[in-house]
Amino acid sequence: MDIGIDLGTANTLLYARGQGIVLNEPSVVAMKEGGRTALAVGTEAKETIGRTPGSITAIRPLRDGVISDYEAAEEMIRHFVKKAVPGRRPRTRMVVCVPSGVTPVERRAIVHAAQRSGAKAVHLIEEPMAAAIGAGLPVAEPRGSMVVDIGGGTTEVAVISLGGIVTAQSLRVGGDRLDTAITDYVRKEHALLIGERTAEDVKCAIGSAWPVPGDDELEERTFTVRGREKVGGLPKTLQLTAREVRAALDEPVESIIAAVRVTLEECPPELSGDVMEHGIVLTGGGALLPGLDLRLASATGIPVFVADNPLDCVALGSGKCVEDFDQLQKLLASA
Repeated sequence: MDIGIDLGTANTLLYARGQGIVLNEPSVVAMKEGGRTALAVGTEAKETIGRTPGSITAIRPLRDGVISDYEAAEEMIRHFVKKAVPGRRPRTRMVVCVPSGVTPVERRAIVHAAQRSGAKAVHLIEEPMAAAIGAGLPVAEPRGSMVVDIGGGTTEVAVISLGGIVTAQSLRVGGDRLDTAITDYVRKEHALLIGERTAEDVKCAIGSAWPVPGDDELEERTFTVRGREKVGGLPKTLQLTAREVRAALDEPVESIIAAVRVTLEECPPELSGDVMEHGIVLTGGGALLPGLDLRLASATGIPVFVADNPLDCVALGSGKCVEDFDQLQKLLASA
């Protein structure tokens, strides 16, 4: 059985050859203190974040797109593969997506974890390439295609032509950084401590990067936040507005825009013309932030489009490589 894996900081997706995406679960493992056996993995483990007793720890094995806890990552991959493809899996081949900025040491850690989880052969493909393939961009043609993949831990910006990445930026800013920005804002402006799950709920409910034309309802929307007072430690309830959340997200959003500008500056003139003509494609969970495409288009003067199924693009790209290993070998040869 051949498997493509989008090993994400926030979520892990598995693509099985001939079946499509067969699993999409949070990249979280709950482990007993002092032991290395997983008590829960994925959706069940995410429910325990911030609510575990002292004897149980909820671990996110990946940070900023790379493995931070090797044993937990190995356990997670093994569990997901077993759950998605039950029964015997003779000579499993895996295509695993990695950020373009990973070091050789981080690459070896990912390969080793995949091998220990049962893979007989492991191939790595860079996330912006997988995202571009999954979004349906003509990566093999002599034409510049620009993709901005905003994941949970990293943002990958790349210009691709003739099956290779011409210029790229890997920024360790993603959905997690957006959540942290909200947490920091609430702590500084309202002296209230909230958890990462609450911050994520706020972002999904009323977060935006730019006023969306015609959506006046979003501008007036509020979200009830429950946390603990910074001084005193008592529970407290707060109403956050959409304008406040947009102000909180401003810094990480500007970091993403800066990475796009740098990539465009380093792009050869001919390919820059292609990008100007065909636009920039957004993929990843961050692409769903309302107004981000409008703000990026305003900052660069280039049309910006959100891909169909942006959350699945990287997994679908790895899946297309799984379905056609000859194409994968060509991409690896041109990398």
